[in-house]
Amino acid sequence: MNNNEKIWNNFLGVMKSRLNSLSFNTWFKDTSLYELNNGKAKVIVPTTTHKKHLTVSYIDLIDEIFDSLTGTHFEFEFLLENEINEIKKEVVEDSMDVGVPYYSAEKANLNKDYTFDNFIVGTSNKFAQATALAVAENPGKMYNPLFIYGNSGLGKTHLMHAIGNYIIKNTNLRVLYVTCEQFISDFLGLNRREKDGTNFNIADRFKDKYRNIDVLIIDDIQFLGTAPKTQEAFFHTYNDLYEGRKQIIISSDTSPDDLKNLEDRLRTRFSQGLTVNIYPPDNQLRKDILYKKIEAMNFAQHINDDVIEYIANNCHSDIRKLEGALTRVCAYSTIFFQEEITLDLAVDALKETISKSNFVSKNDINRIQRVVAEYYNVTVEDLKSKKRVATIAFPRQIAIYLSRQLTDESFPRIGMEFGGRDHSTVIHSVDKIANEITTNKQLSKIIDEIKKKLE
Repeated sequence: MNNNEKIWNNFLGVMKSRLNSLSFNTWFKDTSLYELNNGKAKVIVPTTTHKKHLTVSYIDLIDEIFDSLTGTHFEFEFLLENEINEIKKEVVEDSMDVGVPYYSAEKANLNKDYTFDNFIVGTSNKFAQATALAVAENPGKMYNPLFIYGNSGLGKTHLMHAIGNYIIKNTNLRVLYVTCEQFISDFLGLNRREKDGTNFNIADRFKDKYRNIDVLIIDDIQFLGTAPKTQEAFFHTYNDLYEGRKQIIISSDTSPDDLKNLEDRLRTRFSQGLTVNIYPPDNQLRKDILYKKIEAMNFAQHINDDVIEYIANNCHSDIRKLEGALTRVCAYSTIFFQEEITLDLAVDALKETISKSNFVSKNDINRIQRVVAEYYNVTVEDLKSKKRVATIAFPRQIAIYLSRQLTDESFPRIGMEFGGRDHSTVIHSVDKIANEITTNKQLSKIIDEIKKKLE
């Protein structure tokens, strides 16, 4: 009997004394300790149900007993016999590459340029970034599945690749990133037949690709709604990974509840983990992104700050369009040999891509904030802050009211520009000022004065 067997037999003896016979025989009798190494205890269990139940229901008791017997804390990993065989096989095959991840970024279909380090964080995406990093640091343990949704061009794909790149860099876990369209294509490939008239090998390769992994990252899941038969395959793939405590990360352009073309059983599973929304970037984040892109471009020409302000004010909904506008302006200055990029040059360069009605919009939220802040002798930062003193709260409500009256922005969008406030807070501010104007002539006069300044 080796040392691991002795330790586990002692552990089982104590566990048996702490549980009734039914619970012990069901969950612990057929387990064995495979390995103690690097602070981890790998335990062989008979079924996937054991893996989940021991982790959810018994891990605290297991830790207590095992810690007392060994005097050391180990992190437990429950594995099936076939998983242990895979580990043994990998040790033999990868003995020359100790410490090298099983998958490289290329094999995982990841873009190495998308990392957490170059993801620009602002009010609109800081929650999504924080949860993505938490998942990357603890795959399969924190939020599973992680469902990220938002409009195109807001950074969902960047975050998903960043998670995968982080996991590959810091662990030996197997990661796979695919688009939903790729998954559909692979599933349709199961209809092909080999020379012997079967598709057994093709089916095995499909299962191996999508189930013999530790992290599945799938982009644009909304397209699964166009392939009803593929939904069945994804449902079983999802269940297999989830029951094995493998991390699943999904993105979509809408929330799970709005994916009406997907089966209810899929939508409810997508909602069982953590759902995160990425909002359009606020003005400050848009400017930060532009300055970061200029830095990355090593652009020689000087770019005036009002050019950055102009681009940020006129490209609010899509980071790709924001960056594309900057690229166009820089290319325009290079072609016409302009050493300094001025506002006039930027307006000329973007006249075909930005609607004339949007040119240097006099009533953009950022400008309203500046005018109101100046009128009340406070700062724009005060208006965006959490401060509730009357000398700041009231000007903030007026600025919110004017933002709703003089722009086409939605309540959530206005809330994002005022420090990430909830849309209900915006509605309250708008209603409060609108009601006071009807009875308070002095306030009505102030509103008119500010409007004149904006004109």
